[in-house]
Amino acid sequence: MAIPRLDHFIDGALVAPNGGEYMDVENPATGEVIAEVACGTEYDLNLAVAAAQRALDNPDWRDMTPTDRSVVLNQFVDVIQQNAQELAYLEAISSGGTLSRISKLDFLLIIDSIMTMADLVKTYPFTQSLPARAVPELTDVKVVKEPIGVCGLIPAWNLPMVLFMNKLLPALAAGNTVVVKPSELTPHTSVRLAQLLAPLLPPGVLNVVNGVGGVVGEAMTLHPGISKISFTGSTAVGKRILVNAAASLKRVTLELGGKGAAIVTADADLNAVAHGALYGVLLHSGQGCESGTRLLVHESIYEPLLEKLAHIAGGLQIGDPMNPDTQIGPMCHAAHGQKVLGYIHSALEQGARLVCGGERVRVLGCEGGFFIAPTILADCNNQMSAVREEIFGPVLAVIKYRDEAEAIAIANDSDYGLSAGIWTGDVLAAQKIARRLQAGSVWINDWHMLRTDVPFGGYKQSGQGREMGIAGLESYLETKAITTAFQRDPAKKTLTYGIVHTFD
Repeated sequence: MAIPRLDHFIDGALVAPNGGEYMDVENPATGEVIAEVACGTEYDLNLAVAAAQRALDNPDWRDMTPTDRSVVLNQFVDVIQQNAQELAYLEAISSGGTLSRISKLDFLLIIDSIMTMADLVKTYPFTQSLPARAVPELTDVKVVKEPIGVCGLIPAWNLPMVLFMNKLLPALAAGNTVVVKPSELTPHTSVRLAQLLAPLLPPGVLNVVNGVGGVVGEAMTLHPGISKISFTGSTAVGKRILVNAAASLKRVTLELGGKGAAIVTADADLNAVAHGALYGVLLHSGQGCESGTRLLVHESIYEPLLEKLAHIAGGLQIGDPMNPDTQIGPMCHAAHGQKVLGYIHSALEQGARLVCGGERVRVLGCEGGFFIAPTILADCNNQMSAVREEIFGPVLAVIKYRDEAEAIAIANDSDYGLSAGIWTGDVLAAQKIARRLQAGSVWINDWHMLRTDVPFGGYKQSGQGREMGIAGLESYLETKAITTAFQRDPAKKTLTYGIVHTFD
């Protein structure tokens, strides 16, 4: 059976790579090669940017009203729903995400994101008239919001379909055109979504160029024809993008790493905490930047909670993500799995206690995949590498604290600030604690509460800018002020022209 090839999608059509080279795409659950994806070059990127620039000048897109753009976005819903089975399959075999999560959560988020942005673009004030003022003279002033231009979108490998749509929707709602660089590890759904959605758009509005980040991504961040970059990925790459973008002062939105800390107060419901904290760290096997990877537990409930966490974690089903009963899937690839195990071993060497997990699991029928048992490390501290650095795996580090001040200090003692949380019986007191936590999202008595109308992003080295909701839309808009003078007689412009001119 021939292995399918995933080409670029440029100007409304599939395009083979100029260099003729492809690279293997593997199924994380089995290790087998499931596709060959195009190895893009700067030449390929230039083709896509040129197509996007032509589309930006196309009256069919340039002059489309916000209401009409809303109609187009709403049509995306039908396309997604009609092709949901195929998209779920492609997402699962390339990213290792479980069918259960993709069908229950991912599609819900995507459809809700579409409808949220479609509603928002109809009511957003793209043009505002300011009231007249006497100084320096009476004028008509309109503040207008316009598209930035060609936008380069770089979603991460872990949730390719959700991240693709989260970036695409506000970019199109604002009237931009886009070039998407999917991860070479998980390109399937990005290429397929472009094929499915592009017929609803003028040619060149939506383009996809595949390839490695060091080639295509690097060229995108340096390209003078790209006016904005939106990137989700590691903090190290985010810093590189900022350096590159500075050459042309591109607009940049970065959603980077995280090390989410959850404070568990003495009056918290231990059953709710155990289930919720494990959901917070084990969704997609911990391969999520907003995961709750540090659990700060009051000393009075420390051991009872550890016991409950271990009991629940030990009963979770690890297996083939294509099995609807599977709860914990594989690492994205073997090298990453080894890195996760390395963090676990280093924590144990530095004094952590292994409560459960900590080992690779062999799955029948998926022997080529790299699965790691849900791992709980107790007696951790903020000096350990496994506590300070992003692991991106199913590893929960548990830290004991004495009082509220100490808990807040531990939570904030991090280079990251993407997510934080509080598990408590007193939600009113938790509001005050939440204000003191240095994170872009603070969740009380839950985790991964990602509403599509709520801004999402991070403090500190977790990024800059926000995605989703109004903040997400505005990150793809430029602001222009258009001022029209009422007074045309130069001699009557005494407050302004009188400074330079003398009139008889």
